[in-house]
Amino acid sequence: MELSYCTDSMGNLPFERMLDKVAELGIHYVEMTTGGWSPAPHINLDELLENDLSRKKFIAELKERNIELCALNCSGNPLDPGELGKEHRAVTEKTMELAKLLGIKKVVMMSGLPAASPEDKIPNWITYTVSWPESLQDVLNYQWNEVAIPYWKKLVKKAEDCGVEKIALENFSSQLVYNPETLFKLRNAVGPVVGLNLDPSHLLWMGADPIASARELGNAIYHVHGKDVRMERGLVDVNGVMETKVVTDVGSRAWNYVAVGCGHDMQWWKEFFSVLKMLGYDGPVSLEMEDLTMSVEAGIKTSVDALKQAISM
Repeated sequence: MELSYCTDSMGNLPFERMLDKVAELGIHYVEMTTGGWSPAPHINLDELLENDLSRKKFIAELKERNIELCALNCSGNPLDPGELGKEHRAVTEKTMELAKLLGIKKVVMMSGLPAASPEDKIPNWITYTVSWPESLQDVLNYQWNEVAIPYWKKLVKKAEDCGVEKIALENFSSQLVYNPETLFKLRNAVGPVVGLNLDPSHLLWMGADPIASARELGNAIYHVHGKDVRMERGLVDVNGVMETKVVTDVGSRAWNYVAVGCGHDMQWWKEFFSVLKMLGYDGPVSLEMEDLTMSVEAGIKTSVDALKQAISM
């Protein structure tokens, strides 16, 4: 395994300066966003698709610093029923095409989340259903069988046509695929091109054990994000993990994304990476720095130091 960097948290820097900073950190791989939820601060998707000289310059800047592009990331909601979904589907298609031109074999993204019915205008994440109300099961059947699976069958074909061998879905909340079970539900329907971008932070706040999840996933782990989460004492104990406050309201939330090592200690992280190695994962571990409890610079340094120690044990 090698440390990689998801470059969005340096979105304030121009492309060349961002690469300089990554090189200064001793990191030789990057995961770069092309759109979707991200403003894609370092990639002009249309320009790279249309201009051969721009692509050559892009590749040259990476090579000059001994940095390799390990994945393109177009995380968004391609199943949104409105204009947002239309935009994100277009970004996804273009990302596959750019991957072909750049020779990139892996795209990181999210499964998407549909509306609850053909009449609805916004996505609906069903997180609880028992015998009542029965309509919730009908919603899930619609979302999976009438929207998600047909779309993903077409997208897998597109990916294969573009030479993309792995689509790594982040197990993010408010998505149809948010854990190993839902990943396998989609994978079994559309094929092994689809695997998981294993992000332990999301599983942790949802109450799962990412180490146990990794064992269950096995060779379906296609990518790994290095990101931690902290359950905030005195708050999560009272209100539980279902949190609707905005991520910037760090002092009031039951849990927060934090720099690696600030939520779970190094023994936990060493075990996590040890199990990944034991399972045969040898791909990148991409730092996704989303700690809003400290400065970006402090969060990057803290996370890089912790990940280097844990990965290279």
